[in-house]
Amino acid sequence: MLGVFHPRDALKMAEEKGLDLLEIAPNSTPPTCKIMDFGKWKYEAKKKAHQARKNQTIIVVKEIQIRPRTDQHDLDTKLRHARRFLLEGDKVKISLRFLGREMAHQEFGREVVSGFVKALEDICIVESPPKAEGKQLFVLLGPDPVKIKEYRAKLPKEPAQKESNEKINDEPEEQE
Repeated sequence: MLGVFHPRDALKMAEEKGLDLLEIAPNSTPPTCKIMDFGKWKYEAKKKAHQARKNQTIIVVKEIQIRPRTDQHDLDTKLRHARRFLLEGDKVKISLRFLGREMAHQEFGREVVSGFVKALEDICIVESPPKAEGKQLFVLLGPDPVKIKEYRAKLPKEPAQKESNEKINDEPEEQE
């Protein structure tokens, strides 16, 4: 904080130090300026922007399509896929498509979607409730970090390294 100076004096002070005079807030009264190396400031701003892009997470929405008459085994398979997507941190969009006369009984489709959501509620949150648009019914699920942490804590710990060593040792030795 050097105080209030005439622009010529401020420019002269910057030139004496071998630096640049940068106008920070032109609309304030009086305008605010800084004496600094503009090239260095530009370089650091570019590095900060690059680091911010590197650290940002990209949210991916995976879509799972089902029908009101989808068989239970197929629903279980799609449920496993949805669970894997949510555990990986992706959002899941469940879309149920009605065809022909299925539109007359949309309650069956709503039951299928609600069952799907109930099966996944231990690791996700419903970001948008089921919405009907035309011949489709959508629901968007997002991963809940707290629930996922609790879910993973409940899973049994498997010593994968130890099991692989035991399998090798349990094999019978060949005799010549």
